[in-house]
Amino acid sequence: MEAVGPGTCGGGGAALGAEGRPAPEARVHFRVTRFIMEAGVKLGMRSIPIATACAIYHKFFCEIDLDAYDPYLVAMSSLYLAGKVEEQHLRTRDIINVSNRYFHPDSEPLELDSRFWELRDSIVQCELLVLRVLRFQVSFQHPHKYLLHYLVSLKNWLNRYSWQRSPVSITAWALLRDSYHGGLCLRFQAQHIAVAVLHLALQAYGVEVPAEAEAEKPWWQVFSEDLTKPIIDNIVSDLIQIYTMDTEIP
Repeated sequence: MEAVGPGTCGGGGAALGAEGRPAPEARVHFRVTRFIMEAGVKLGMRSIPIATACAIYHKFFCEIDLDAYDPYLVAMSSLYLAGKVEEQHLRTRDIINVSNRYFHPDSEPLELDSRFWELRDSIVQCELLVLRVLRFQVSFQHPHKYLLHYLVSLKNWLNRYSWQRSPVSITAWALLRDSYHGGLCLRFQAQHIAVAVLHLALQAYGVEVPAEAEAEKPWWQVFSEDLTKPIIDNIVSDLIQIYTMDTEIP
């Protein structure tokens, strides 16, 4: 098993190939995390367990070469493991049936035959492998709770009209969800990601924070004192790279 260098850790916008285009590995990770998100929704998973599944997947391939294991099997095991970590337990049968329907939309649920049991055993064995590779460190601090707190604070700063006419909150949550297509959750602090997606949502709708010009420090530094503008720019750049891949990958 070959370790992947930190430059490609978690895929995402940081992994660029020739001519500044996303590297092939980043495109694979994008497709697989899209599968994790769609399967997670069909399994009735909440946003935090889905985010944990994506983080487990990205962290695994920070340690292991992409060619060593089937990424979709790792993704299925990540969903199964995330359900345990976040106390929203899933049945392997449900994961298998949802995954089978994802890849074969017109197919019937799998029979409980040898193929089913082989796939179930593969998911369980892969889960153990993931735990060993990650040294059982599968708990993550996600940006969700920080973003919720920042949105409430910002809503109180802005006037009611500006807040109601612009879907800043919806957009920020969508940006945060989409950030898990890449490895931002591993490369940046949770607080920084939360501020960055909020900053981008405000920019997208041209919403300005009151008294920003007269303030001693930017509004985003009030939320996170160690945050700098270059960090925000790096996170936004990675997000843009993710959306670029979204337009290129069917």
